Amino acid sequence: MKSLPPEIKLTYIVAILLIMLLISFVVFIIITYNKKQLLFFQQQQLKESEHQNQLLQKELEKQKLIEKERERISHDMHDDLGAGISALKLQAEFLKQRAEDEDLKSDIDELLKTSEDMNLSMREMLWSLNSGNDTLGSFIDYAKSYAQNFLKKTTIVLHIENESVIAQTTITTEQRRNLFLCLKEALNNAYKHSRSSRLILSFTQHEKEFMMKISDNGIGIDTVKQEGNGLRNMKRRMKEQNGHCEVTTEDGTHLFFRIEL
Repeated sequence: MKSLPPEIKLTYIVAILLIMLLISFVVFIIITYNKKQLLFFQQQQLKESEHQNQLLQKELEKQKLIEKERERISHDMHDDLGAGISALKLQAEFLKQRAEDEDLKSDIDELLKTSEDMNLSMREMLWSLNSGNDTLGSFIDYAKSYAQNFLKKTTIVLHIENESVIAQTTITTEQRRNLFLCLKEALNNAYKHSRSSRLILSFTQHEKEFMMKISDNGIGIDTVKQEGNGLRNMKRRMKEQNGHCEVTTEDGTHLFFRIEL
């Protein structure tokens, strides 16, 4: 095979070099474009992250303001409303000492009972408002104390169980408040309707799930009446907290309240 003339060889070499140069240029353009795209994407991510941080910071500041306002309200209630209730109670006791009519004394006793109920309700509201109580340990301590005080003048014997609960676990104010209101309703129902002699209040935590169980050895709930206002309210409260309320009536009444922490 005859060798190619030098002019054609040179032409081939120049063509190959140009093709290689073109390919190198295209590769360079692609790499540069990809780098710019990556840089642009990183900058967008950085901007988005900064924006999210700003939103988070604003939300934290908002929560701090809410907590500060809650603390202010609780202090005002304690100082003003609490003092007013105490003064009302003292005046009623003074009037009772001076009263001679038995009907009037009976009315004053009702007034004293009402003032005591108001004082108790105020303490419950102050407890609900205090963000320092937003832990399982605080909730359980308050729930125990309330149950003991509520049942101490009844014939119902209270047993309290606590299983695997981490006291420092955070619980929201709304979860804490609604669980407590369910506890109040359940204790009131047990006292009024169960005819029980024994009640078990138990608390269980499993990772991010918290359960409160209230069991009595009474007559149970009438299947026709078990969906009364009390039970409906408890189920509604749990549903609002993305939780669950369940009732069983085997050998008494057993109420289960579950929430995700």
